[in-house]
Amino acid sequence: MDRRKIVAGNWKMNLDRAKARELAAAVAARAGEAAATELVLCPPAPYLDTVATALGSAGGSSPSGVALGAQNMHDKASGAFTGEVAAPMLLDVGCRYVILGHSERRTLFGETDKIVNAKAKAALAAGLMPIVCVGETLEEREGGRTEAVVTTQVNGSLAGLTASDLEKTVVAYEPVWAIGTGKVATPQQAQDVHALIRALLGKLASPTLAARVRIQYGGSVKPDNAADLASQPDIDGALVGGASLKADDFLGIAAAFGRHPA
Repeated sequence: MDRRKIVAGNWKMNLDRAKARELAAAVAARAGEAAATELVLCPPAPYLDTVATALGSAGGSSPSGVALGAQNMHDKASGAFTGEVAAPMLLDVGCRYVILGHSERRTLFGETDKIVNAKAKAALAAGLMPIVCVGETLEEREGGRTEAVVTTQVNGSLAGLTASDLEKTVVAYEPVWAIGTGKVATPQQAQDVHALIRALLGKLASPTLAARVRIQYGGSVKPDNAADLASQPDIDGALVGGASLKADDFLGIAAAFGRHPA
């Protein structure tokens, strides 16, 4: 089993060009502090090129070892889709990863599992590695529906992906109730859902394949809780929101995961 831990920073709709450049350069310069962990930065679309330059990204890789990712994409490669961004465009600016199906995309913009699935297939076909997000709301958790919701999202979002596709895909479990709220799932709560996701991946492909897929946790991850999450056997990294806007916090989280190899 070789699952290198992966920590991705989702900057969401934050920063300006100068601050994006500064933050990317700071992470790149200190990436060695978390050398055991794969690092990914996902800035707002207008700053992808700026961050790519700061990282030295080309062809999806960079001298710093920090990969570039986007926060969303359309499932079509081109066309009359005003305001959208296509996979070939992301590749053109040096992206290696793309976040798909984030809870904010699902709840605020009405993205369904079918839409996320189409985007995942398009990303993989283009050569991008999708970070596919799933997770339940507080109402769903309190109603005892976590397993049912996550199962539906995993099966729907990853439907039709081959074993080869799944091996190139990262799954991010984000309990919606823990995103930006300061609340965080306990390590055991997170582990239970990660184990469920890995079992579902085993059914979609095989247990052997499932053991190679990386599953991140997302939801108010900070340096002071990262180590406990990282110690769980099925948590392979983090999708970090607010804490990714500070190099110290982001690298602290990444270092914590790096101390717990798979």
